[in-house]
Amino acid sequence: MHSFNAVFKRELKSYFTTPVAYVFLVVFLFFSGYLTFKQGFFEIRQADMQTFFMNMPLLFVFMVPATSMRLWSDERRIGSIELLLSLPITVTQAVLGKFFAAWLFLVMALALTFPMVITVSFLGSPDVGLIVTGYLGSVLMAGGFLAVGCFFSAVSKNQVISFVLSVVVCAMLVYAGLPTTLNYLSTFLPAGLVSAIGDISLQSHYGSIRKGVIEFKDISYFILLIIGWIAACSFILDERKTS
Repeated sequence: MHSFNAVFKRELKSYFTTPVAYVFLVVFLFFSGYLTFKQGFFEIRQADMQTFFMNMPLLFVFMVPATSMRLWSDERRIGSIELLLSLPITVTQAVLGKFFAAWLFLVMALALTFPMVITVSFLGSPDVGLIVTGYLGSVLMAGGFLAVGCFFSAVSKNQVISFVLSVVVCAMLVYAGLPTTLNYLSTFLPAGLVSAIGDISLQSHYGSIRKGVIEFKDISYFILLIIGWIAACSFILDERKTS
């Protein structure tokens, strides 16, 4: 636990020792508000945050990989990964320390959108339950995308390659479950396969939570998504350590 805490604190501190974290927060807050108000927030005359949460998958597809691309790529580029893994710490502890530090940073970014909650509360009487489940779904989605980004950051020492691969996979997880995508796939794929693609897509699980329907299958989807990609990241790094 001490080793995990050391990596966690080191990684979290590193976000705020450079201007990168502040630039990320400004860009994230700007686009989260811009996309919400651009899509007729006032015109629909309904005080809720559904438009805000609907835009989170699109925003996270780019913003989360931008956060994760440096996690291991930077360590490999400057050669500090050998020093880190030579310390009395397991690869899993190092991976989890970095992952949870980055996840907490993303949660902080989401917390800074709280003025949006104040705005809709001032304009009307929003459903608090939907706001809570919307944030819960966003936090889980951020964790899932971050786990994907951790894996590709460990695969390549080039941050740009890591970013591009993460964006592609995260976009596939989101857009594979859209009705237009599934309708197109149904024209040449068996119905069972199309249904399976829809089930492994992030969109349906996040959409259910966002709408206030919290089911075990949706929560377990994100947990398994995170565990799977984190385990793959640990395996890649462990192989590099022993080779």
